[in-house]
Amino acid sequence: MTGSVAIAKIREEKDKFIKLASQMWECPETAYNEVNACKWTAELLKEFGFEVKTGYANLPTCVWGKWGSGRPVIGLLGELDALPGLSQKVCTEKEAVKEGAPGQGCGHNLLDVACLSAAVGIKAELEARKLPGTVIFFGCPAEEVLTGKVFMAREGAFDGLDAAIAWHGGSGNDVSTGNSNGLNSAIFHFKGVTAHAGGDPFNGRSALDAAELMSVGANYLREHVTSDIRIHYVYKEAGTAPNIVPDKASVWYYVRGASRKNIEETYARLVKVAEGAAHMTETEMEIEFLGGCYNSLHNLTLAKVAHDCLEEIGVPEYTEEELAFADALNKKSPRYEGLKLAGALDAGPIASKVEPFVVNTGVGGGSTDVSDVQHICPTVEINTACWNLAAPGHSWQITACSGMSIGFKGMLYGGEACAMTALRMFEDPELLAKAKAEFDEAMKGQPYKCPIPKEIPIPQPKL
Repeated sequence: MTGSVAIAKIREEKDKFIKLASQMWECPETAYNEVNACKWTAELLKEFGFEVKTGYANLPTCVWGKWGSGRPVIGLLGELDALPGLSQKVCTEKEAVKEGAPGQGCGHNLLDVACLSAAVGIKAELEARKLPGTVIFFGCPAEEVLTGKVFMAREGAFDGLDAAIAWHGGSGNDVSTGNSNGLNSAIFHFKGVTAHAGGDPFNGRSALDAAELMSVGANYLREHVTSDIRIHYVYKEAGTAPNIVPDKASVWYYVRGASRKNIEETYARLVKVAEGAAHMTETEMEIEFLGGCYNSLHNLTLAKVAHDCLEEIGVPEYTEEELAFADALNKKSPRYEGLKLAGALDAGPIASKVEPFVVNTGVGGGSTDVSDVQHICPTVEINTACWNLAAPGHSWQITACSGMSIGFKGMLYGGEACAMTALRMFEDPELLAKAKAEFDEAMKGQPYKCPIPKEIPIPQPKL
């Protein structure tokens, strides 16, 4: 069958893949600081005969690995970064390895290696069957701040791809067809004048007043935006003491939406709100634009193929110890009672089947920079179960499972599914042509426009 050589290679080399995933779990690194993850990933790619570059696309912690020549050119989107504050031991109680330290609470140690293992498997099968084509692995930094792949796209990293494959660990086995939102992220800094808040407040110009007035304006703005728009904010700085008129205040905003057009229109209005707040308080305002990303654009042609591959391979089997571990985690989850009442846990504490293929047309909530690649070439995202069914997103439970056999089994299953999906593209030009036609129709002739302007510098590691 298509993919048999690739799957055999992944299974043969599984210990090397698990070792890398374990290294990354034990040394979690946050966005743009993935120095070791980049180094270790590059070393393993070289070991398997890939041409390798680090610091790719001008991002210091980005790694690129290529094998083969000619078309088609298929990309695999690995990710390297961990989440701050989610340190957790491999146990069923919440217990940090180191309090306040980062942890793999989104399973990117598995994500990196699933895509790398797929690349290795694809290489083995292309060689064995003497098929033409090129496979490229991208070790992408900083997905968690939604800008890593966006900076890569700005630098042309994904130009020339015929298709791309992404994978993510989850609580189920399926192919992503739901909507995720695009986003703009910016910090609004206000600068005023200090004064004694009791003695001479008339001499002060409160930066905090400006930030609060901006928030009032933003909250009134919510009534007058399209229904897909979400506006979130947190204060970063708000003064030092009540008896001092604050001369510095800053507030961090996300504007999310289902299209770049709606995001950009709302963001422009938010900027006007901030400018108005500065005028009202006689303060100065400066915008620190952090970046943006696109909304999702799934390719259903490739999604159907990927779903068939998941079913053909079949889900992993779990030991009694793994099932008991997942069950204990489920019972500590805030989602447990709801899932139990819905019967979602009746078949066991870990997903035991491939979900039916369904096109999800609902409005999304979160965001991912994979969406930017989806606007550059036909892209599919595969999900396999790597943690317990009731695990909340970005949680200590995910960190726990990502450092042990439950996560590793899902990772390898995901790598096999990615490899098989890619190989069907390599052997069937008509499949890629159909995927490209769907992509072109969805894009309606509009080229990808990077949401991050050229003048915004690429973040550097903070070591």
